[in-house]
Amino acid sequence: MSYNTQKSGSRKLPDVVQLSQELIRFNTVNPPGNEAEAARYIGNLLSAHGFQVEYPVFSDNRLHVVAEKGLSAGYAPIVLSGHLDVVPVGKGSWKYDPFLGVIEGDKIYGRGASDMKGGVAAMICAAINSFRETKPLGGVRLLLTAGEELGCQGAVQLAKTITSPVKASAIIVGEPTANFPTIGHKGGLYLNASAQGKTAHSSMSELGDNAIYKVARAIQKIEEMTFDVESDPLLGLTTLNVGRMSGGMNINSVPDYAEFSIDIRSTGKVRHSEILDRLQQELGSAIQLDVLVDLPAVRTNEQDPFVELVNAVCRSKVKGISGAKALPYLTDGSVLQQLYEGASTIILGPGEPEQAHQTNEYCSIDKLVQAVAIYQEIIIRNGELNQ
Repeated sequence: MSYNTQKSGSRKLPDVVQLSQELIRFNTVNPPGNEAEAARYIGNLLSAHGFQVEYPVFSDNRLHVVAEKGLSAGYAPIVLSGHLDVVPVGKGSWKYDPFLGVIEGDKIYGRGASDMKGGVAAMICAAINSFRETKPLGGVRLLLTAGEELGCQGAVQLAKTITSPVKASAIIVGEPTANFPTIGHKGGLYLNASAQGKTAHSSMSELGDNAIYKVARAIQKIEEMTFDVESDPLLGLTTLNVGRMSGGMNINSVPDYAEFSIDIRSTGKVRHSEILDRLQQELGSAIQLDVLVDLPAVRTNEQDPFVELVNAVCRSKVKGISGAKALPYLTDGSVLQQLYEGASTIILGPGEPEQAHQTNEYCSIDKLVQAVAIYQEIIIRNGELNQ
């Protein structure tokens, strides 16, 4: 199989495999992210193909990419979204350098190959290709964010800078789904819980107030907590997990501070404000709760015309596509569906979900090529859908 770059007039059309390799070679591990160089590379490519490109600033050496083409006053564009940052490579031994994009057989290896530089590359190629022979009605808007991996902070910040966002006819988030369309995922409420105490020498512990004991009692209460909420037919049950705790200075001091994290994945059957109130009531005034991430669940009606369109396109190209499907992980879709006032939102990308954050992460080349064809057909047919 050949993956050579195609030519269109005097301009070359990007090849999805080569572009995926180029993006993998940018070290955008978050923290610190350093997405600016990758953002400029993508922006220059899109500018060369007639897209209007902006680089909203997230923080030092961290840029988003907002690129548009073919927008009109009468019709809303389709929004394609992905993120540029990746998680650390971890301590495991990699078969290949994680920032080279090495190809072996049908696989391209590297940090971000599945999550989600392969998806970003496929979206870019499809967006460019969709204007080769026609002008998709409503046009295309690409939103490529910095700072997604630690709780979608980049998308939250970007949304605040867009004071008058254009409408969106629909949204596709290119997170790894192996090209199986999904219509929702749980929301995320991340909290830091802390307790204050009073330090003293451990030999005179009665003079102190042990913050670790307060935290330990709170964690035990959380372990026993249940949400009296029915299971969501698509998203299942709201879940709660304590993933980290710390406290104390040394073995022979009474600790005056301790903290732990709470990760709640919600379904929409209960509001986050209600969950917070319940937690504060259960844990009492000794525990302070600070919100780190507060993003709602994403869901789109299975009978939505855009969902039916996407399902039809995917069924024509991917074996085994069935009905409604939801994801366990959080995406920028939580931010974008709010920003674009409930627009139909699909999570769909070429990456392998089980490869996300793994050592020796890879993406199937066949799925990358397949994703370009899927995205391109969706872009064109979505314009027809909105006539």
